[in-house]
Amino acid sequence: FCMIKTPNRTRFYPMVCIINFLCFSSEVLEAIENVIEDVLKSLAQKKAPVLTVANRSDWRNIEFKDSVGLQMIPRCTTKQIRSDCPRSAQKFALILKVLSMIYKMVQSNAYATKRDIYYSDTQLFGSQSVVDNIINDISCMLKIPRRSLHILSTTKGFVAGNLSYTEEDGTKVNCTCSATAVTVPSNVQGIKNLISHAKFVLIVEKDATFQRLLDDDFCNKLSPCIMITGRGVPDLNTRLLVRKLWDSLQIPIFTLMDADPHGVEIMCIYKYGSVSMSFEAHHLTVPSIKWLGLLPSDLVRLNICKDVLIPFTKQDQNKLASIQKRPYIACQPMWKKELEIMAASKLKAEIQVLTSLSPDYLSRVYLPNKLRFGGWL
Repeated sequence: FCMIKTPNRTRFYPMVCIINFLCFSSEVLEAIENVIEDVLKSLAQKKAPVLTVANRSDWRNIEFKDSVGLQMIPRCTTKQIRSDCPRSAQKFALILKVLSMIYKMVQSNAYATKRDIYYSDTQLFGSQSVVDNIINDISCMLKIPRRSLHILSTTKGFVAGNLSYTEEDGTKVNCTCSATAVTVPSNVQGIKNLISHAKFVLIVEKDATFQRLLDDDFCNKLSPCIMITGRGVPDLNTRLLVRKLWDSLQIPIFTLMDADPHGVEIMCIYKYGSVSMSFEAHHLTVPSIKWLGLLPSDLVRLNICKDVLIPFTKQDQNKLASIQKRPYIACQPMWKKELEIMAASKLKAEIQVLTSLSPDYLSRVYLPNKLRFGGWL
C-alpha cells in the first residue's frame, strides 16, 4: 500500500493502483506529446500545422449494433483544423490551449471540470459549449476517455433506492430511499463495493417525477429498486452510472419518460447512445433498457382526455421524423408502432398527465401494474 497525503486527510491506496495510474498517465502524456511533435515538425518544415479530428456528428461515421448501440466506425471520415485558415485558426489555438491544460493536470495529478476550464478564461473560449466540443474532439482524437484526461463532468443526476457503494477516496455512500436523493458521483469508474438487493432500475426523465416517486416511497412499496434521473438529457456521469449498475447487478432497467419526441430521444441516449459520443459507446450504452412508459398507446388505453394533451409543434414533428429514420427503430417494431401512434395523433403528454386520473395514480396504479404484468417494450 502507498500512503498519500491530501489537504484534509491521509489515505492509503494499493500500490498496484498507483502503478496503473502512473502507466496510464504516461500514455496520456505521450499521446499529447505526439500531437505537439507533429505541430512542431510542420513548423520546422515551414508548413501550416494541421490537426485531424473525426467527424463526430456525421451519421456516415456511425454504425448500429444491437449489442452496443451507435458506435463510430474504425475508419471514419475526418476533418482538418488548419492553423492557416481564418475559419478554423481560432479552434486550432483553443485545442492546443486545452491540451496544454490537460498535460499540466495529468503531470500534477490534478483534476478540473469543464466549467473550471471555461472560467479559466471566459473571453478566450467565448462559451461553455465551445469548451465542451473541444474536450470531446480531444478525447476522440487521442482515443482516451475524458476521465483519463483529468477532466470531470459536472454532475446533475440523482440516484436513490436500494444501493450502497464506496467512492474512490473511501467515502461510503448509502442511497436509502428518502425525501432527499444522492447526487450521482463525479467519478463513477472509481466506485467499488457496490451492494444492492434491488429487483430493477427505473430511469426517470424529470426531476419533478423522480421527487414525487421518492415522496410516495416507491422504492420500497412494490419491491426494492433503484431510481435514477438525469434531470432531462443525461450528463456523462449519469449514463456511466446506469451502465455500471447494469454491468454489476444484471437486473432489468426500465425508463419512464414523457410521451413526446424529446422523451423518446432521451431514452434512446441511455439505450443506444448519441452520435456525438459514439466513440465511447462501449462505456455508455445499455441496449437492454426497456421502455416502460409513458407509452403513446397508454393514452388511448387509459382514456386520457384530449384536453390535457399538448399539440405538436413544428420542432416536435421534425424531431419525431428524425427519430423514426434512425437505424435502431427498424429493429424495434413495437417502438415503431408507438411512434406511429404519436405521429398520427400529433399530440404529446407529460407523465404528470396521469394525475388527471388521480393524484397518486402513477405510483399506486400505473407503475405497479406495468411492472407486474409486463407492460413494457
